[in-house]
Amino acid sequence: MAASELEKIIDGIAADARSASLLIQNHSTEEINRALLAMAGYLESEKTTLQAENGKDLEAGRAKGLAPAMLDRLTLSDKTIASMVTGLKEVAALQSPVGNLYEERVRPNGLKICKMRVPIGVIGIIYEARPNVTVDAAAICLKSRNAVILRGGSEAFHSNNALCTLFSRALEEAGLPAAALQFIPTTDRAAVELLLCKDEQVDLIIPRGGEGLIRMVVEKSRIPVIKHYKGVCHVFVSANADMQKALSIAVNAKVQRPGVCNAMETLLLDSGLDLQKRKNIAAALIDNGVALFGDSESRKLSDKILEIDEKNWSDEYLDLRLSIATVNGLDGAVSHINKYGSRHTDSIVTESPEEADAFIARVDSASVMVNASTRFSDGGEYGMGCEIGISTDKLHSRGPMGIEDLTTYKWIVRGNGQVRG
Repeated sequence: MAASELEKIIDGIAADARSASLLIQNHSTEEINRALLAMAGYLESEKTTLQAENGKDLEAGRAKGLAPAMLDRLTLSDKTIASMVTGLKEVAALQSPVGNLYEERVRPNGLKICKMRVPIGVIGIIYEARPNVTVDAAAICLKSRNAVILRGGSEAFHSNNALCTLFSRALEEAGLPAAALQFIPTTDRAAVELLLCKDEQVDLIIPRGGEGLIRMVVEKSRIPVIKHYKGVCHVFVSANADMQKALSIAVNAKVQRPGVCNAMETLLLDSGLDLQKRKNIAAALIDNGVALFGDSESRKLSDKILEIDEKNWSDEYLDLRLSIATVNGLDGAVSHINKYGSRHTDSIVTESPEEADAFIARVDSASVMVNASTRFSDGGEYGMGCEIGISTDKLHSRGPMGIEDLTTYKWIVRGNGQVRG
């Protein structure tokens, strides 16, 4: 595609999305919910067609030699589609924050002042591999009265195109402006850079994918970006841990689905924990096919634990590999996490309320957990229906992002003729 033609396409998409973001304010929550439920119905009735389109992407992915973890993310299985349907229904059932008034006050001069929740406007989502993001992102943006521009990865082009076609049909069926959902209909990478320059039409960019994609977006965007670079998640097993909980949490956090950002990448074992208990945790992970890389103290737990290089403490493996370190109590765990972590999700296993509270206070991460697997760091698990992404930023949102995270506010001032003296 010629550069001029591509620029014209992106200009049109951005302009139409801006117009739709204003139009959608005139539509009711009930109409939006109807669109979400209509899409849920289409996912079920058109499942065969969707999976056929997804099959084209999977075939191309295998030919390109995509890793098993990437192919897993790419697959629209029956379970994935059912999860998308559930997510749409849950988002439809949520209360919208748009229009809510808060921080209301009356000034001595009689002015009534408050804040009102309003949509951000136009949200651009740039993502890789996972076609379910198409539905999740569109649902959350629409429920919060935002227009959305979707740019999925080339490896999921057929799947994303089919999903967006159905969602546009659902919008029209509900009487909503179809342009509130825009799909960039090309795999040309130049389209992303053109979109990132549309700061007069697009209000926020959310990238989801590998660290390379996210860093490219941050470096080239003229639009504010909310992101996380990677998920280097930790589980710290304290000397005060219940070992039954520790074993199940450690195995689940790494093994249940290793190719996602909330999977554990580093296990921290308290040096005060009984040696045999530490050996049992390492053995349980090895028995589940996990390759362990550890420091000198941790390598004493098994001759199958390989030596780790200092630079690998910050690695996001996204497969059945795991870093393991032996630390001196809570202080050692917190120091390691705050030095090598990615501010995503970190968990402590302990029966000491005081130790748990100290861990919560001192670990600088978006989600901090006590006696729970890091795999729960997810919008659906947090009761949001689904999520548009996970932020490790501190402004404007942090952790799994749902409907409220795609709103901002405006000040509302009501007077009765007051003037300032």
